[in-house]
Amino acid sequence: MDGFDRLPDSLILLIFNSVSDIKTLIRCRSVSKRFNSLVPQADSLLLRVDCVISPESDSDSVLLTFLKTIFKSLHDLLLSPKPAHPIRSKSQSQNSPAQILSQFDRIRRLEVELPAGDLRLEKGAVVKWKAEFGRTLKSCVIVGLRTVRVCGSGYSVPNEGDTEFAVGLKTRVVWTISTLIAASARHFLLKEVVKGHREMERVTLKDREGEGTVVMEKEGLRECREEECEGAGEVREDELGWERSRTVVPCVRMRMRHEPRLQLKCGVWVEGATLVVVRPIAMKDGGGSHCDVEVDGDAELALVAFGDDKDGIYGEVVRALLSSRSYLLEMNSF
Repeated sequence: MDGFDRLPDSLILLIFNSVSDIKTLIRCRSVSKRFNSLVPQADSLLLRVDCVISPESDSDSVLLTFLKTIFKSLHDLLLSPKPAHPIRSKSQSQNSPAQILSQFDRIRRLEVELPAGDLRLEKGAVVKWKAEFGRTLKSCVIVGLRTVRVCGSGYSVPNEGDTEFAVGLKTRVVWTISTLIAASARHFLLKEVVKGHREMERVTLKDREGEGTVVMEKEGLRECREEECEGAGEVREDELGWERSRTVVPCVRMRMRHEPRLQLKCGVWVEGATLVVVRPIAMKDGGGSHCDVEVDGDAELALVAFGDDKDGIYGEVVRALLSSRSYLLEMNSF
């Protein structure tokens, strides 16, 4: 007997969960009958995609077209070995993430990594965001920067205050709307995956550039499954095509903080530093009667999203902006 065969199944599954990469795990199924039977039991998976789409794709449905294309590159891996389960529905695409993941029976944690971000910003602008979803949007934290300059002689820092905020408000609102559209499109694409794996406890969809992250925790996943059971997510025939490619964003309240120039501890000036915390407006809200509680909640969301930033820049920007004056804006559902 080979020494490897003496390892217990639990230890092999621990190794598979550490590997996590779906392409590698699918190839492992062809190693032996034992591997073929154990791979579907892996519960921590990473679906990393590396294809791109043509720039001529319609911008309104770019994410939907994008994933149809990138998952096609994984199709050959599904043909050998034969999937453990047949296609569950004639309407379910062979190239869809749900079909790729149908080979796995006990997914608890899933991470999907896209090769690039979704936002198309002006030169020099950088936007990072993190959104949490359930049935719909729960929260979204957005950090935007225009440029980063090294401190040096001849670089002055004018005090523009509220005037600069008013001038750049349109740009920051565009950043926020673009982010919410991108986040809701990613959430829409996860719904089919969530429906097929009831043991799932956490799903993360992010891009390799680190632009944006969509997270669905255990409670949010439960809400999403309940929506499917109730049929609340059915799309009307009269809806426009672009609306069918993303989840509808509810009425939201945006608390925005901004500094025209911000000096960081590492010796650089950040221009146009912006922090936006977006949360849906509950039906029972009374127009800001819980302002202090809301501000504290926004700070907690922002610190959870970016407080542990590894390179320190975005985390430091967030912490600095939390002490700045905030502006409250509201937006209707779209």
